[in-house]
Amino acid sequence: MTLRSKIVFGTDGWRARIADNYTFDAVRACAAGVADWVARSDGTDRGVVIGYDRRFASEYFAAATAEVVAARGVRVHLASTDAPTPALSWATLRRKAKVGIVITASHNPWTYNGFKVKSEIGTSADPEMIAAIQQLIQKVEDRPDQIPRLPLAEARTKGLVEDFDPSVDYLAHIGELFDLEGFRGAGKTLVCDPLYGSGGGYFPRLLGGGRTRVVEIHGERNPFFGGVNPEPIQPNLDEFLARIKSERADLGLAVDGDADRAGLGDEQGTFASTLTVYALLMWYLIEVRGLRAPVVKTVSMSSMVDRLGERFGVPVHEVPVGFKYVGPKMVETGAMMGGEESGGFSFAMNMPERDGIVADLFLLDFILKTKKTPSALVAELMALAGPSFFDRRDIHVDAASYDAAKVKLTHALVATCPGQLGGAPVAKTVHLETGDGAKYFLDDGSWLLIRFSGTEPLVRVYAETLTRAALAPLLDAGEAIVKGAL
Repeated sequence: MTLRSKIVFGTDGWRARIADNYTFDAVRACAAGVADWVARSDGTDRGVVIGYDRRFASEYFAAATAEVVAARGVRVHLASTDAPTPALSWATLRRKAKVGIVITASHNPWTYNGFKVKSEIGTSADPEMIAAIQQLIQKVEDRPDQIPRLPLAEARTKGLVEDFDPSVDYLAHIGELFDLEGFRGAGKTLVCDPLYGSGGGYFPRLLGGGRTRVVEIHGERNPFFGGVNPEPIQPNLDEFLARIKSERADLGLAVDGDADRAGLGDEQGTFASTLTVYALLMWYLIEVRGLRAPVVKTVSMSSMVDRLGERFGVPVHEVPVGFKYVGPKMVETGAMMGGEESGGFSFAMNMPERDGIVADLFLLDFILKTKKTPSALVAELMALAGPSFFDRRDIHVDAASYDAAKVKLTHALVATCPGQLGGAPVAKTVHLETGDGAKYFLDDGSWLLIRFSGTEPLVRVYAETLTRAALAPLLDAGEAIVKGAL
């Protein structure tokens, strides 16, 4: 099998198992493709920001990337330490680089690493840009030994590589978005969990040093991520939620492995679903910030967003899953916010790209400005936008048979138009425009979504219902459709 069949960019970059498909040769091929795209786009002098997370060998993959980019004569802004992806996206925008590259697999298991590409405004590269880069990658991936490299020491001497600390500009930028002294003086107790990822240390630096007590757990580097996927959902956050209760904290804030996704635990140690968090953030922008600009959501996002939009006169735009669709749509529509089910949220006053740290700080600002507990805000939200109960199940597919399984299930979903699911009538079936799934709406507004993951060999089954009792039967029905087809 050649590299050509291994390097495939999904919903947000390319990800693969370390030492299997994710090798130095493969990363160098990706780097050459990006560098060639930059050169063809007259971006040689503006250059490329290159950063990395805390995964196994990420700094070495970043160095290999820099050597290839510099060998093409393209200027490199190389992170001197691991950093959150939002900090690297901001650096791409702030330094006026043509492209940003982040070595990260985000929330994926510890056995994975990845290669994200950011546009010049910090967003995920759009489908057109990725398609062009992939074509350039294909020209070199079968002969990785012929890809030129310029040793970093020599590249630095020639002025092609400049080292920088991404935290400096990023923390200064966050200080412009929030009243950090107010946060530090609020006297709250906060439990923060970066899940051993590159967000470690950022909440204490931003919020510590005053009357507010910041309890950070899992802040050190651990490429094994403690044996859990660094995704800020249950059960990965069980220890975090228990710690909120034991510390008698006012709020719990979490981020994923590269800190571009947010997670929330209320003062009772109860997890708030990512759909609830999106609706809370949208309500915050309306209620506290007084904004009424459009919002963008993915097909897997809550119907609460649509109901809030109707109530407050806020246009809602729906796009396929992936920030390569969300970011461009935000720019196109002048949206104040964009988000997806996986916990990635972006804001116009920041940048049209996911930022878990900023999202968490908006939630903190919400409870401070309203002087209400997180659980009280969630209860008010449910009264305002209607009840929402959400869950997701991931069905693993053998990687070797993944492509065949995807074809088989796609055909089955096209042919499946059930009359009822989970004992409730189906009002409408929508096949996703990306061709990788289907969404079924029940007559009460509940929905079931089945789609393939764009980053792992998984089939994801999502459901949102108006009652908790209806949730499991609807998910069971979706799981039965998948397993019946496979």
